[in-house]
Amino acid sequence: MRTATISLMAQRETASSPLAEALARVGDRWTLLVVEALLAGPQRFNDLLGQLPGIAANILSERLKRLERDGLLVARPYSDRPPRVAYQLTAEGRELAGALRLLAAWGTGHADPAQAPVHSACGTPVEARWYCPTCDHLVDDEPQQSDVHYM
Repeated sequence: MRTATISLMAQRETASSPLAEALARVGDRWTLLVVEALLAGPQRFNDLLGQLPGIAANILSERLKRLERDGLLVARPYSDRPPRVAYQLTAEGRELAGALRLLAAWGTGHADPAQAPVHSACGTPVEARWYCPTCDHLVDDEPQQSDVHYM
């Protein structure tokens, strides 16, 4: 695990684009799944362990510490004896919801259609769309790569 931490630090130092920076911060499997679990609201450590099948406690602990250090979540104490905390996304952490929706939409196209996210009111599978907030309309197709500027 020490090698992975050193590698992550090296990636951050050489991040040459906003996408590289984002991947250095949240570009591993468990980090994004932790963020997804916390989108529903504050969670305790054992609750997160139960929601993330296959994650080892030491890996979860390391990811939570890194997310807190990076300002994507906060640990709020709820018990002094024994000391315990609930983890909650910060506003910056909640901003990842849009990226997770896009990744989930992409994954849906490559997975079992029965697992596609659906609109709770009518049951129709939901779609991610490009939207221009300045013009207040949907963009017909994905923007060309030359038109996209990550800020």
